[in-house]
Amino acid sequence: MPYPQAPWTLQGYAIQTLHLVNINRVRPLIPSELEIISVWPGKTIGSVYLANYGSGSVLEYSELIIAPALVHRQRKIGPWISHIYVDNADSVAGGREIWGLPKELAEFTLEREYASVHQGNQKFCSFNYNQQSWAWPLQLGVSAFSIKGSDLLIFSIEFKSFLGLINSHLQIPAASPFSEIGLEQPWLTVRHQQMNLQVHAPNLID
Repeated sequence: MPYPQAPWTLQGYAIQTLHLVNINRVRPLIPSELEIISVWPGKTIGSVYLANYGSGSVLEYSELIIAPALVHRQRKIGPWISHIYVDNADSVAGGREIWGLPKELAEFTLEREYASVHQGNQKFCSFNYNQQSWAWPLQLGVSAFSIKGSDLLIFSIEFKSFLGLINSHLQIPAASPFSEIGLEQPWLTVRHQQMNLQVHAPNLID
């Protein structure tokens, strides 16, 4: 078994955008067992999360997560992950077999104020962003949903970082597999520095 067992400890940095997305547009991506949370008439919160996990992590890799909606089930709230890409085959195997996440391999370009993700000649997305000049400490716990086989799962993530607001420009080509979600320009972009994640094993939801 090439991947570590849960929990996974991941350390590095991340850029995260938040978007208002049309509920009717993303409903086909959400399992029927989950209710989409409306934060504005006809709108939910979507997110794009781009991270690089380096020294101190159980596996070192880059990751792109697309979460098209905020959902709930049995008073539990969290994002639904529809697309997830990494550049480490062991992360793909562990993500699929432990959490039921639809991980795929992709290539990442990470520069000082630019990042892009692609598979071969197909670009998924790219970021231009500025470096933050200040940050404040953040510590919280969040949950996320996934499906493994026919089982609906929820897993918790303990999260520590120094959080700063930044400006960003996100481009998603029309041929990208998640272009139809409608992730236009974000209303908020944050950068997590000195980030430490504990991603715990999932629990079954009845």
